[in-house]
Amino acid sequence: MLDVQIIEKISKEVSVSPHQVTKTVELFDGGATIPFVARYRKDVTGHLNEVQLEAISERNSYYAAMGQRRASILDTIEKQGKLTDELRAAIENCDDKNALEDLYLPYKKQRRTKATVAREQGLEPLAVFLREQVEGEKSIDEFAATFINSEKNVSTSDDALQGARHILAEQISLNVNARSFVRTKMASEGKLATYSTKVSEGQKTKYSSYYDYSEKIENIPSHRLLAILRGVKESILRMELLLNDNTVTAQMESEQISKTDSDYAPHIKAAIEDAYKRLIRPSIENEVVAQARKKAETQAIHVFRENAYSLLLAPPAGRLAVIGLDPGLKTGCKLAVIDDTGTFKENVTLFLQASDDTVNEAKSLLKGLIEKYTVQSIAIGNGTGSREASAFVKKVLEELGDIPNKPFSVLVNEAGASIYSASKIAREEFPDLDVTIRGAISIARRLQDPLAELVRIEPKSIGVGQYQHDVNQKHLREGLHRTVVSCVNKVGVDLNTASVPLLRYVSGVQFGTAQNIVHYRTEHGGFKSRIELLEVDGIGPKVFEQCAGFLRIQEGEEPLDATAIHPEAYDTVQTMAKSIGATPKDLIGNGEVIKKLELSSFESDTIGSLALRDIRDELQKPGRDPRKKFEVPEFLEGVSEVKDLEEGMILQGVVTNVTDFGAFVNVGVHQDGLVHLSELANRFVRDPREIVHVGDFIKVKVTAVDKDTPRISLSIKALTPVSSNARTSKSSAQQAAGNDKKSSPVQHKPRKSKAEKPRSANQAKRGKPKSKSSQKSKNRETIKEPMNTQMADQLASLKGKFSG
Repeated sequence: MLDVQIIEKISKEVSVSPHQVTKTVELFDGGATIPFVARYRKDVTGHLNEVQLEAISERNSYYAAMGQRRASILDTIEKQGKLTDELRAAIENCDDKNALEDLYLPYKKQRRTKATVAREQGLEPLAVFLREQVEGEKSIDEFAATFINSEKNVSTSDDALQGARHILAEQISLNVNARSFVRTKMASEGKLATYSTKVSEGQKTKYSSYYDYSEKIENIPSHRLLAILRGVKESILRMELLLNDNTVTAQMESEQISKTDSDYAPHIKAAIEDAYKRLIRPSIENEVVAQARKKAETQAIHVFRENAYSLLLAPPAGRLAVIGLDPGLKTGCKLAVIDDTGTFKENVTLFLQASDDTVNEAKSLLKGLIEKYTVQSIAIGNGTGSREASAFVKKVLEELGDIPNKPFSVLVNEAGASIYSASKIAREEFPDLDVTIRGAISIARRLQDPLAELVRIEPKSIGVGQYQHDVNQKHLREGLHRTVVSCVNKVGVDLNTASVPLLRYVSGVQFGTAQNIVHYRTEHGGFKSRIELLEVDGIGPKVFEQCAGFLRIQEGEEPLDATAIHPEAYDTVQTMAKSIGATPKDLIGNGEVIKKLELSSFESDTIGSLALRDIRDELQKPGRDPRKKFEVPEFLEGVSEVKDLEEGMILQGVVTNVTDFGAFVNVGVHQDGLVHLSELANRFVRDPREIVHVGDFIKVKVTAVDKDTPRISLSIKALTPVSSNARTSKSSAQQAAGNDKKSSPVQHKPRKSKAEKPRSANQAKRGKPKSKSSQKSKNRETIKEPMNTQMADQLASLKGKFSG
């Protein structure tokens, strides 16, 4: 039975109805996965998307954990014989972790403290005397003198009073209200201040902008806080949390001291100051910084997940014969040829920095491979040596002349390729190949199908986040796993060709089950129908329910197996077809026939209106790929190095990374430029992902070039006309970013040349330019943080992108 109060709380936090929360939690408790619920249970949840479903799952887990912690605390206090009805009610109604621990704090097993010693000295009655502040016959000093005991090391009345104040200080520090007050004050008014250390003083480092810096901790952007924390860890920065301590203690005194002119007042005041400075402040400061860090880490993980999502769903070039080139200067460039199915065919090593004879030999080898395997594309890893490799490949392609199906070359993000090449998966697939050749194969496959290849490596090795090594690795791993699962199930998986690494991310499928699927497939010559899945070890009715709709079979016994329609709906499709004298196969891809169907007449207890719409859409466009069409970026001729850039140039580029402070863009010079948050649009932009995503083609203007560093500053805003209407629309900013219907030639007067527009893979092979297709930015739901647009952040965070 679900707790009604928890359902109500989750409902408010996620902004959905209590009914939706209840139904969703019931599905999760029954073993359903987020992709399955999002795709096949829309009628049950009221069409909740994956972001909402994940939020419900996370909050439900939070409250479940809180319930377990409450039960544990109640049990502990009850065993101590100290559980009152009032305390029980306070604990049972507490939903905040910090507040719950505050309630439990007085009952925790305490280490030996100054107050412990004072109690052992018999000074508790004196502490009670001071706390109650009752005017009596005896003075404070007279009463304190009665506790003098040389055997207990209480030599004077001052010793006794000091011990009593230690007891009072501890009692104050354990007070729930006092701790809550300080926590709220520090979180809302505390300023994080940073300074250089003795190690870094006078030195120019990537943290120089933080040598004398302060900002309210509640306002500090996530990337800035993580940069500071990294600087502290590296002993380049030191930090402290500033707060007007006098204001805090004054407020505590006003609540604790009955009469400010009484003899008790100085003792209570001293106890409060001691409690605050020695016991409360250090503890709460750690809590507040930890909470700010957690918030920053959550945002950093969110950024990584958003970028990984875009990269995983990058357009696939498709079934092309590809040469993967892993650049190398001293050891040579490693080339691997794969056919249109991704099967490895041959490898060679080319040396580009040697004699003319060696270079000419390399050219002949490359031309020979292109001709032998009818290679349609050359994928060049973007690591060290890629500039030289790109120039070499470009020269070879020029020498080929105007041949049919001329290959195109493209830079491919090789992040994680070296990790894959040394992995167990790579060793098992290519036991006889060198790690560098495996890396070249991975680069080639990434061009064919980024998703299918990137699932082979640990998601965090994709390298499109900010400070990913500084965040909670468990949370990062879990978040990225959910993102990969989402992407894989959005696209769907070919049951007869998918690898184990790809299958393990399918809804309901574990790694062992994925291995069993491949083993069954190998033994039986492939799957002929989805129903065969039930014959695989580890797949019962529940697992089948969760995974079947996401696994496709091309040219199988059942035509619907090639679609995203779930087997549970096959009977409905059969009924739909019969109603117009057709078969399910007749409906597939036949829009005219499908229009004749009256969907409402096929609703049932299990298949509702939303499910029927999805079925109709899938029948109209069976097995459609949600990814964009592949296009090849072509950069401005004559611009291949940073030294070629000039301020004012307008260039075509590809977004390679998006952070909270802006977007990094590859403009073809082997050094990404930065479009700072403030340069994305002629309006306030809270989240850069409102405008751009990883993989987007955009137009940018060069606003500054530091050829020594090297750093490149770019702007999209500079290309956006300032609207006379103050409410500049998001679409205008997106159009300036290259998401317009028509892409005009890019010109720069001194060169009088233009940047060609991206081309589709097929057009690239024919050598014909194509006008850039519309690429509307996805407006996915995101968790957003307030942004600060100071350019000072760029310097500290820029290097964090590469080292983090």
